[in-house]
Amino acid sequence: MASDRGQLRADASDDTLWRSSRSGDQGAFAALYERHASTIYNYLFRRVADWSEAEDLTAVVFLEAYRRRSDAVIVDGKLLPWLYGIATNVLRNRRRAQWRHRRLLAQLASEPGGETGSDVHARVEAAEQMRSVLNHITSLPRAQQDVIALCTWSGLSYEEAAVALGVPVGTVRSRLSRARASLAELESAPGHKQVDMERRRRAER
Repeated sequence: MASDRGQLRADASDDTLWRSSRSGDQGAFAALYERHASTIYNYLFRRVADWSEAEDLTAVVFLEAYRRRSDAVIVDGKLLPWLYGIATNVLRNRRRAQWRHRRLLAQLASEPGGETGSDVHARVEAAEQMRSVLNHITSLPRAQQDVIALCTWSGLSYEEAAVALGVPVGTVRSRLSRARASLAELESAPGHKQVDMERRRRAER
């Protein structure tokens, strides 16, 4: 019987599960968590570059979603745009981006052995690349950072991002256009090219 209920929940739409959770069905909310937690975690990780911090923030997002369950906005039967909106608001309250980047690199440097030199080099290179991308992103105005993360990284449509951010679709389009133009300028800056050349030289040694 329990397995039958689990299968019914797995097949149910977000809208159906959310209405059940509002009526006190904790199993329905748990099913929504299982369905969307990894997506929200990936979004948060890309914003903070810290695995443990992303896990903590994911928990905060779903606690806040449960607290505000009577205010949920369902878009085309999907809860995810609304969850992205909560995640974005949670991030706005956690403005310690540079400290997180330094902590991530410190963790990579201090982890115990067991990896080969090439493995360590690959991980450090990946961390440097992520830090470079995040440094560019975090140099943008906060509103532009949000649309880049939602539309480019998480693949939301303009309409879904508009719901997540609580702004008109036209505002999403214009912010994304300005953000892309700013990032293109940063990518073409002489300093950025010099850093890339130095990274390639180190990789070839």
